Amino acid sequence: MSLLKKVLKAVLAALLFVWALLTQAAVTVTDDRGVAVSLPAPPQRIVTLLPSLTETVCELGACGRIVGTDRYSNFPASVRGVAKTGGLDDANVEMIVALKPDVVLLALSSRVTDRLESLGLRVVALEPKTYEDVRRVAGKVAQVLGVAAEGERLWQRLDAQVNDAAASVPPLAKGLTVYYEVDSAPYAAGESSFIGHTLKRLGAVNIVPNKLGPFPKLNPEYIVRANPQVIMVSAKSALGLPARPGWDRISAVRDKRVCSFSPDQGDVLSRPGPRMGEAARIMAQCLRDAVATGGSR
Repeated sequence: MSLLKKVLKAVLAALLFVWALLTQAAVTVTDDRGVAVSLPAPPQRIVTLLPSLTETVCELGACGRIVGTDRYSNFPASVRGVAKTGGLDDANVEMIVALKPDVVLLALSSRVTDRLESLGLRVVALEPKTYEDVRRVAGKVAQVLGVAAEGERLWQRLDAQVNDAAASVPPLAKGLTVYYEVDSAPYAAGESSFIGHTLKRLGAVNIVPNKLGPFPKLNPEYIVRANPQVIMVSAKSALGLPARPGWDRISAVRDKRVCSFSPDQGDVLSRPGPRMGEAARIMAQCLRDAVATGGSR
């Protein structure tokens, strides 16, 4: 190889190196604590400790960068094979450290944030609870990944999907009163919850007002008095509804307007993230069934 060719090759290699550095620009994002977290480059090794954050990373095209998740992250299927580091209250700090993540994405309410930071890990705390949060968190995660513009594009797709689901609800279903049970205690999804926002977009009326909070524990008699026309509940809890004291008088139970959801559907419905359009479609189908047949699903 001539000297000139060697020089040109060396110059080209140097230019490629500089280009690589420039394209891996530093990232700074302010998380839900109000903390500005700086990363020298978009992370290549990510641990996520909240299912909605896991799904958001994947929806933004970075599933392959996830090296660990919480135990409840099960979608998409590819994340089931990565290391599981525990839950919200019992995350395995030693395991997370051993995974050598460039960043850990976790809930604002996580108990391990301070410990992880004290061990030198970069932590971004984000916790979507409402539609507005989903939009904001999509933008923050996209920023962390180095694809900032994709966050707003993702939100626009999700919002359009919810609009499509709402358009599929017939006029007769608009205004139906709904009780959405998240736990048989009973805990309900109120108007101010993510689920409540979806019901409102679909034209349904939630029997649990904003003033009671997003997921209040209710006196069962409150539900009987509210007399919802439609009940949305897990398949496991649906079986016992008629046996609850006084519930046989509730319109939804009497007229068999009870929509029971499988565990997989429950995951979709309860996670404020990239599958919110699918959640809206599931609930829209329930409302269509309520006016079409009055039968139980």
